[in-house]
Amino acid sequence: MKRVGFEFFYPLRVRYAEIDAQGVVFNAHYLTYFDTALTEYLRFIDYDYMGAVKSKGIDFHLVKSTIEYLSPIHFDDTIEISVRAKQIGNTSITWELGIFRERSDHCLTRGEIIWVCAKTGENRSCPLPPDLVERLS
Repeated sequence: MKRVGFEFFYPLRVRYAEIDAQGVVFNAHYLTYFDTALTEYLRFIDYDYMGAVKSKGIDFHLVKSTIEYLSPIHFDDTIEISVRAKQIGNTSITWELGIFRERSDHCLTRGEIIWVCAKTGENRSCPLPPDLVERLS
């Protein structure tokens, strides 16, 4: 995975609380990194996620997450988490994410997350909001 093609990068410095006894980032933190970067990406494209939950009665369910650990990430490393919409369906979005060393093309981790849009409280898929699709296109 290369940085080329990503327009958004969320910077983060690895905190001591995120490493394990081996001195590397504990695996569960990668999904937190991805989730944080996705939230910031939605802000970047000016999409009001919580507003959509309240006004449109929709939410997104995570139905799949994949993480490939390519190189270790250590305490105090400065990383950049990239996000882009890889595929936009009728009811789902497939996100492509990467973690790079700061200002480097070296990919440390790559991942994929699939969200399905659903009516709040119904656990049934529904079409993606047109304003989100427009911002992602």
